[in-house]
Amino acid sequence: MILVADSGSTKTNWIAINDKGETQFKIDTQGLNPAVFSKETLYDRIVSKKELNEVRNEVKEIYFYGAGCGTQTAANYLKDIFKEIFVNAKIDIYEDTIAAVKSLQTTTPGIVCILGTGSNCSYFDGKKTHQKIVSLGYILMDSASGNYYGKQIIKDYAYRKMPADIAKKFESQYDLSPDVIKENLYKKGNPNTYLASIGRFLIENKHSDYAQKIIKDGLRFFVENQILQFEESKNVPIYFVGSIAHFLHDEIVEVLEEFNLKLGKIVRHPIVTLAQHHASQLT
Repeated sequence: MILVADSGSTKTNWIAINDKGETQFKIDTQGLNPAVFSKETLYDRIVSKKELNEVRNEVKEIYFYGAGCGTQTAANYLKDIFKEIFVNAKIDIYEDTIAAVKSLQTTTPGIVCILGTGSNCSYFDGKKTHQKIVSLGYILMDSASGNYYGKQIIKDYAYRKMPADIAKKFESQYDLSPDVIKENLYKKGNPNTYLASIGRFLIENKHSDYAQKIIKDGLRFFVENQILQFEESKNVPIYFVGSIAHFLHDEIVEVLEEFNLKLGKIVRHPIVTLAQHHASQLT
């Protein structure tokens, strides 16, 4: 059996493939970002899932593509955890940008962007990916991501810069007391996931003038600091992967046009094409 996984900080999509190349099951677990979560949390999130625990001795190969796996230290940290659980498996860990590239099913050079709970950007030359900027995580980076937008609207609410009608709706959907916000950000685990859950409010109300400004300002910042770092960006398509990219399709098109950039396509979930890729190698 082969396990293929595509993981962000919020959620991990898994597909199990049998020896005939057929899908045995599809499941989701919570996110498995080794740069954010402790060993105990990562371990528990895997073994607590019945389907994974039941096949832990049957798995022969694992192909894991994940946020936070961009350094060898982080990849090895996660690999050691997998080795404890899936004792008979050969384990390959890749950063999430590799999943993004494979899910596009293209050999055409392009800029590949991830916009989900976090964000990232690479240049794909048709064979390999190249990065100029190493992500420093959700506190300093992750522009135009779910957690980025969550931070923006919490700050606007706290500074009373949010329009009254939107603030009232915001208050009706979230507990915005200072104690609750600070507990989620500074005491509980997964602050980036918490922020991304807040960021969903902006996406759900994206047609307001207020939301449009924040969304497009975030996308412009992402273009200027991530996409335009690559000289090739003016001559190749710009691809996007992730849930935030999916829901902000129209806004991405508009902002790219401002910079005379060409949209390739947007893929919400890479896991299906990733599984197809690895299944094809069995048959």
